[in-house]
Amino acid sequence: MAKKSFVCLCLILFACSAFSQKAILPNTLSKAEKLYGLSKFWSEVNYNFVFLNNIDRQLWDNTYKELLGTITETKNNYEYLRELQKFCALLKDGHTGIYSPNSQIFTSNFGDYRIWVRNIENKAIIYMINESKKDEIPIGSEIVEVNGIPTSEHLEKNVAPYISSSTDYVLSDWSVATMLSGMAGDSCHIKIRKPNGKEVELTLKHGVSEEREVYPQAAKYTLLEFKWLDEKDKMAYVALNRFADKEIVSLFIDKLPELKKAKSLVIDLRKNGGGNSNIGKDILEYLAEGDTIYGSSSRTRMHISAYKAWGNMIQEKDSTKDEWHRKVYLTSRDKAYYTISDSKEKNNVERSERVIIPTAILVSHQTASAAEDFLIAIDNQKHMTKIGTKSFGSTGQPLMINLVPGIDARICTKENTYPDGRKFIGVGVLPDIEVNETVEDFINGKDPILDKAKEYLKEQGK
Repeated sequence: MAKKSFVCLCLILFACSAFSQKAILPNTLSKAEKLYGLSKFWSEVNYNFVFLNNIDRQLWDNTYKELLGTITETKNNYEYLRELQKFCALLKDGHTGIYSPNSQIFTSNFGDYRIWVRNIENKAIIYMINESKKDEIPIGSEIVEVNGIPTSEHLEKNVAPYISSSTDYVLSDWSVATMLSGMAGDSCHIKIRKPNGKEVELTLKHGVSEEREVYPQAAKYTLLEFKWLDEKDKMAYVALNRFADKEIVSLFIDKLPELKKAKSLVIDLRKNGGGNSNIGKDILEYLAEGDTIYGSSSRTRMHISAYKAWGNMIQEKDSTKDEWHRKVYLTSRDKAYYTISDSKEKNNVERSERVIIPTAILVSHQTASAAEDFLIAIDNQKHMTKIGTKSFGSTGQPLMINLVPGIDARICTKENTYPDGRKFIGVGVLPDIEVNETVEDFINGKDPILDKAKEYLKEQGK
């Protein structure tokens, strides 16, 4: 793999909440396999996790030791998966996780009901439901209790501890999104407060839902969307929804003749969960001013076994003698790093082909991974303004490994920063103009982030 041709994988999330287990779940893993899977993950993290020195190492190791004595007693594969996920959550990294690709974990299917939930104003808001239930449970309704306890308590006790996230706000988002997850046959009891204040209660059981129609109807997914927001003022809109398919570059180039007519531009990255950073860079070349694009700097941990052996014999006071002493000392303490990229790349697009006009970049908590690398690269572009919320706050190159049959892991091996060393992992890329959606906005079908962008660009055009 070329030095910068890495893939920032889109996020895979299988965090599940605790439910009474009524279904008969597979228990195919032996005790030896359960110990092996746990130990393999612990070992691979110690060797490859780029943020190892950001965690509480004593807690990490002590938890591993405790699990050695308890994890073989898990009653089934699902319970074992959950224990591994809880262990992984100690790492607090959005590009590190445990998941089961082929397991029958349900998030929104409850037989007669299909319910999707997301975090709006720190509330668990139902934003989509199957068509036949839209009058019974209106969108904008809030789930206020789960199994007899307040939603906030349920999230804190039964959901968040099983999710590895780099930022607290994404942890909240993921917790709400997966708060009703479980295996087929699992059930839960929820209390719902409708927008009119009336409360109703439902007992839900996970199972396949036959009804396909949902409300509101989900927008058809496209790699790229183009439209005119204001033809009179020549304000164009382009949504770049994923950087995992090179076709998006061709689609963008096809729109250049139209974009050349624009006087202002909105680039929407709110649904872009990542992909390949080079794809984002190929598009940015048409939008960026200057002959050099300054992307994120990156580094990975460096392992040289002999250095570790020598470093173990060196005291901290002797580590400053020269570069060699310093290097072996740091290596023995898992603090030696290799710089992968210094962030500078040539802009290969001729100036005459570029679109340099006032540009609003729409961002959200879902703007992640390679899309965040795109945001880092526009940091010095004076004609671009970021509008919305903090970005996801996690990027990197995951190492994919199989732990035991049916359970995989990914471990982040690369740390990215701004070119000047500023951190955005664990912090998020901050918007220049912060705008948050409210529950009222959602119920009324308003898009306050896009509205602010249009207002801002019109002001710039005066």
